[in-house]
Amino acid sequence: MLPNTGKLAGCTLFITGASRGIGKAIALKAAKDGANIVIAAKTAEPHRTLPGTIYTAAEEIEAAGGKALPCVVNVREEQQIINAVEKAVKTFGGIDILVNNASAISLSGTLETETKKANLMMDVNVRGTYLTSKICLPHLRKSKNAHILNLSPPLNLNPIWFKNHCAYTISKYGMSMCVLGMAEEFRGEVAVNALWPKTAIYTAAMDMLGGSGVEKQCRKTDILADAAYCILTKPKSFTGNFVIDEALLKEEGIKDFDVYAIAPGHALLPDFFLDVEPDMTGMKLEQHGASQGFKEEKKSSQPKHKGPDGAKVNLESASAKPLSPVAETFKVIQGAISEEFVKAIQGVFLFELSGKTFIC
Repeated sequence: MLPNTGKLAGCTLFITGASRGIGKAIALKAAKDGANIVIAAKTAEPHRTLPGTIYTAAEEIEAAGGKALPCVVNVREEQQIINAVEKAVKTFGGIDILVNNASAISLSGTLETETKKANLMMDVNVRGTYLTSKICLPHLRKSKNAHILNLSPPLNLNPIWFKNHCAYTISKYGMSMCVLGMAEEFRGEVAVNALWPKTAIYTAAMDMLGGSGVEKQCRKTDILADAAYCILTKPKSFTGNFVIDEALLKEEGIKDFDVYAIAPGHALLPDFFLDVEPDMTGMKLEQHGASQGFKEEKKSSQPKHKGPDGAKVNLESASAKPLSPVAETFKVIQGAISEEFVKAIQGVFLFELSGKTFIC
């Protein structure tokens, strides 16, 4: 587990969807520093199946050492966002950090996705993220170390991530495109980054999607809380990054990831949108946003990323020798498909290679 440093003491975090799950976990981690947490979520009355309300979350946050401001916010309603932001500024004097965590999901094909479900995902994931960011930004720009963090994936245009749930993918990538654009637009003023898990995270939503027993193949929300804390305590020069939780925490010195597992030692489900094991903390659009860029990055024997101070950091030895095209291809495949992955998916994989013939 990543220890708290106290760096968020007195900071005000506006977190959407913070009444339960990942949003609440991030809130509780910051609360241990003595942060102020604006719980911007819909659930004011107990849900018939889902645990927690904005008020029970507030009690937990204050018990952890933070200050809480529960606000009823449906991010589809612009005026509710405006009201909550105004209340936050009046209560705590400003906003230092925005976490866009609220999200809607429907893993259905194009013909099976009802219009109201498509509208919900677009409204919550894309429009809600955009509007909340827009409304918070005038206040964030006044903060000494302002951050926006979206819970969204790297921009990966592999068609496999579109064909089974096109609407959901578009909506999540919309959140990531907000990161891409706003990081450049507000560079030097507000850090804007994305965070995504390497493996499935156990939440109430996963219960509904995966069914009984799926929790054994998931990690706890704590891993995202630790990764988010790491990002939010970096200087605002750390911006425009698409961060994978495990990759970042490894760089921070975390070695024991069993502490994050629901069932240590059990095979873990890989999360959506990740083709291969990410070996970089910050995956930029030019590296992963288009198929050609993705191929070029994979051919490089010295992938780099920007560290917290903006310096380029090599992640492979400069003496690494280039592999043959076939060996390079299967190196990528090996990184994508581990023994645990095969056990979890229980699939049979057929690889068909095409192109020029090489004699090895």
